[in-house]
Amino acid sequence: MRICLVYDCLFPHTVGGAERWYRNLAERLTADGHEVTYLTLRQWNRGVSPGVDGVDVRVVGPRMALYAGEGRRRILPPLVFGAGVLWHLLRHGRRYDVVHTASFPYFSLLAAAVTRPLHRFRLVVDWHEVWSRSYWEEYLGRAGGTVGALVQRLCARVPQQAFCFSRLHAGRLRDEGLRSEPTILTGEYAGSLEQPVPVPAQPVVAFAGRHIPEKRVPALVRAFARARREAPELRLTVLGDGPERPQVLAAIAQEGLEEIAVAPGFVSSEEVEETLAGALCMVLPSSREGYGMVVVEASARGVPSVVVREPDNAAVELVDDGENGVVADSVEPEQLAAAILRVHAAGPELRDSTAAWFGRNARRLSLDGSLDTVAAAYRTLR
Repeated sequence: MRICLVYDCLFPHTVGGAERWYRNLAERLTADGHEVTYLTLRQWNRGVSPGVDGVDVRVVGPRMALYAGEGRRRILPPLVFGAGVLWHLLRHGRRYDVVHTASFPYFSLLAAAVTRPLHRFRLVVDWHEVWSRSYWEEYLGRAGGTVGALVQRLCARVPQQAFCFSRLHAGRLRDEGLRSEPTILTGEYAGSLEQPVPVPAQPVVAFAGRHIPEKRVPALVRAFARARREAPELRLTVLGDGPERPQVLAAIAQEGLEEIAVAPGFVSSEEVEETLAGALCMVLPSSREGYGMVVVEASARGVPSVVVREPDNAAVELVDDGENGVVADSVEPEQLAAAILRVHAAGPELRDSTAAWFGRNARRLSLDGSLDTVAAAYRTLR
C-alpha cells in the first residue's frame, strides 16, 4: 500500500514519545513492503539527510521553534505545517491509499480531512491525548481554550479510523463525537519482553523527562525533602532539561539538598538506563500524560513507579497500586512523600512483584503488538 505519515517532528531530530512512535511506524511499514512517505517540518540543516532508510521524507515547512520559552507549543508552526500538508495533499493526495496523521497539531488533520473527498484516500488518526475543556482553558486562557476545544471537537467528528493509547483518551474521544469505535493501542515499548531480574536497589529516587510545567518536577524535589526526614539515606537524581530547570535547581537549593540531589541535565541513553535500573523507584509526578512510557521502561527493569492520580494523567493506567508501584492521591509533598516511603518500606518484594507484572503484561505493552494492530487495520482499509 502507499501510505503517507503526517507529523511535524521526526526522531531523532526532535525527541519525544510521538516522535519515536512515527519513526518506528515508518520503519515497520517499510519493512513490510509498503511505500511510505513522511510529511514533516524541517529540523535538520539543508543538505543533511533526515536518515530514515527506505522512507520518502518530504519537508512541507521550514525549520521553526516549536515551543515557546515556557515549554508550550507555539501557534505559528502548526498553522504553517497545516498549510504545507494541505498543499502537498492537494497536489499528490491521489497517490496515497492511506493518510495516517497525528491528531495534534490539528491543522494537518483538518488538511487531510478537506482533501480526502477529492482523492478518496482512507484517513487514520492517532489520538495520543484528548484534552478536557478545563485543561484547554488552563493552557490557552478562556478565549483561546474555547477555540482549541472547538477545533478538537471538529477533528474528532471527521470520518476516520481512530487509534488511542489509553482508556482515558478513548473515552474522551467518544464523548467528543467520534463516529466510530476507537482502537486502543496499549504498547509502545521496543525493548526486551523477557521478565527482568532486578538488580539490588540503590537508595535513589529517580526522575527522567522534560522539565515542563505538566511534569511538576519542582514538586518532586519538595516531596523528596519531606520523605528524607524519615529515610535519610535517600538520594535524588533528576535527569532531563527544559524551561523549568531553573525552578528545579532553585527548589534543590531551597531544600538544602545540594549534597544529596543531582540534576545533570540531558545525559546519554546509557546513563538513563543505568540510573533507572538501579533506582529505588521512578517518580513521575505529572498532571498530564498521554501514555507514560517511562513507567513501562522502569517496570521492564523491575523498578517500581510512583505516579499521581490526576484527571488528565493516563500514566495511572500503567500502575497497579502495590504491584508495580504506587499511585499517589495528590502531588502535595505529604502525599507524594508517603508514596515514595511506601516503595521504600516494601523493599525487594516490590521489585520482584514489578518484574513479574512486566512479565505478564509484556506482550500487551510491546511496540510490535501495536504495530501489528495498525497493520491489520490497514488490511481492512484496503
